[in-house]
Amino acid sequence: MVSTSAVIASLQRDYVEALRRSDVKAIVLTGAKGRFSGGFDINAFDKKPKSEKPVSLSIDFLTDIVEDAQKPSVAAIDGIALGGGLELAMVCHARVSTSSAQLGLPELQLSIIPGLGGTQRLPRLVGLPKALGMLLMSKPLKRVEAHRFGLVDAVVSADELIRTAYSWVLEIVEDKRPWFRSLHRTDRLPALEETKKILNFARVQAQKQSASLQHPLVCIDVIEEGIISGPRAGLMKETLCGKMPEMSQISKSLRHGFFAQRATSKIPNISNLGLTPRRIHKVAIVGGGLMGSGIATALISNNFLVILKEVDEQFLDAGISRVKANLRSFIKKGQMTKEDYESKLSLLSGVLDYEQFRDTDVVIEAVIEDVSLKQKIFSDLEKHCHSNCIFATNTSTIDLQLIGQKTSCQDRIIGAHFFSPAHVMPLLEIIRTHRTSSQVIVDLLTVAKRIRKTPIVVGNCTGFAVNRMFFPFTQVACLLVDCGLDVYHIDHVITKFGMPMGPFRLADLVGFGVAVASRKQYLQSYPERYYNSMLIQIMLEENRTGESSRKGFYLYDDMRKATPDPEIKKYVEKSRSMASIAQDPKLPKLTEDDIVEMMFFPVVNEACRLLDEGVAMKASDLDVASMMGRGFPSYRSHSFPLFCVSRIIFLPYH
Repeated sequence: MVSTSAVIASLQRDYVEALRRSDVKAIVLTGAKGRFSGGFDINAFDKKPKSEKPVSLSIDFLTDIVEDAQKPSVAAIDGIALGGGLELAMVCHARVSTSSAQLGLPELQLSIIPGLGGTQRLPRLVGLPKALGMLLMSKPLKRVEAHRFGLVDAVVSADELIRTAYSWVLEIVEDKRPWFRSLHRTDRLPALEETKKILNFARVQAQKQSASLQHPLVCIDVIEEGIISGPRAGLMKETLCGKMPEMSQISKSLRHGFFAQRATSKIPNISNLGLTPRRIHKVAIVGGGLMGSGIATALISNNFLVILKEVDEQFLDAGISRVKANLRSFIKKGQMTKEDYESKLSLLSGVLDYEQFRDTDVVIEAVIEDVSLKQKIFSDLEKHCHSNCIFATNTSTIDLQLIGQKTSCQDRIIGAHFFSPAHVMPLLEIIRTHRTSSQVIVDLLTVAKRIRKTPIVVGNCTGFAVNRMFFPFTQVACLLVDCGLDVYHIDHVITKFGMPMGPFRLADLVGFGVAVASRKQYLQSYPERYYNSMLIQIMLEENRTGESSRKGFYLYDDMRKATPDPEIKKYVEKSRSMASIAQDPKLPKLTEDDIVEMMFFPVVNEACRLLDEGVAMKASDLDVASMMGRGFPSYRSHSFPLFCVSRIIFLPYH
């Protein structure tokens, strides 16, 4: 259910009627078709409202009519209770949920302050630190945390949900259970001095995350007002501040990214074919390295049977150990119980040959970027797997037709490019060739959805969409250094703009060996627009390989903390002396805006080529690829790169 003004008006009518009737002792609120409420319709923010009245009424309705009513109410939550949906649930006097329910206030990811009391009630229910985490990170709670932190009072099966809610609310009527009004609770709030410390720390963390964004700080201010001056004062400030950013450029950007993500599974000329996804139950992975083990983790975490194949026992044990470590990290973060750990791990088995591949539905190859090795694997797979098995490769750059060259089943070959770490990163780049069947694409889209990845379907070329679009990024950075700019200044400017790291820190993370290998492929495929700087090659020859060797453009300590290295100057000078371009004395005087534009405009140009060549089908897919694959700041997605190709506008970032 999406809470439009019409839905709220209907809810208010029915609720007031229930309060009026003498034969109604208590009220249970629930949603239809396994969904409590997904909150307000985001489309409404881009429409001119006919009247402010429905929104004003809904706030008063929740606080004065539902929460302060003389009849108790219980929210019976199945599916999702997000945004306004959770705010509605929090005004009820108790909450019962199913084990699959997700509860959260994700509005801040759209630059919107929760506007129905969420900033005031959530800290009073789950405590201030947890509430700040939920609000600022926009991440929902699942059953384990929701019950542990007090957001829900009981977790039951879907079959028992309504019956439990009925019993609970009637026990409140009979004084067998306490009757809590969330807005007036103080038992979960810290003392005033501790509150200020927690909020100030949250402000520091929010600014570290992105100094360009103001709405997290506004949200913290609203929470503080409610704790210090009382919940009614907090509600008033929430209402005032909630209206400020709704129509801002940043909010438009975030809403654009929101809708772009949801449009990725709508594939032109495929989604309209009416194809039914086939049942995918068993998946095999060839290669148990960092990528293979990450993919295995993502699959078993979402109830797929997984076979992990390696070449010998030592490599296999290492791969399974990585999967176990990944699952333990979920436990540490409160995302999985110890019981779930054992259950998920039981879905994984390790093998050294292809004998158990005969009944697999999908095989994902995740070995090193070696064409001949991949060709051999795919040739072997064709011999051992059934005739409908999907063959996917996790390659990040190699032509899929080349990989499948020695097979006779190219209609079943598809790219499944996960991003590292595969069990964490949300993007899945699905690559099709002109021979890949539509059914295979539909099947893999379903797998992506089950493992909670956002898929983008793209065509086959060197680098595909994400890596090809951003290959000029490091190129331009090296060009600017060869022309006289400082390595660390460029990284500073780009991180200040909002990227998670600058091009040289990213090069360290990826590793210089990978960078040089991919450079050869891009040089071969796109020679007319390739700048062949020798900077990384020079450093590689000096045994500086990046973060893995603790020496790249930065020095790294045991905690992987990066520190600028004065020795970089000699490598830069050598690269400049070998460059075929003259240094321009004006370049070191470039403004930060100039550097940002010089770094990103070639990325935009490459994105336009991807659209023109048909590699990407929708500009919005490339926006999603930029945000989820490379960390492009989503609050700039409205103006970059392709929301409107004809007019690219950069927001001020200083």
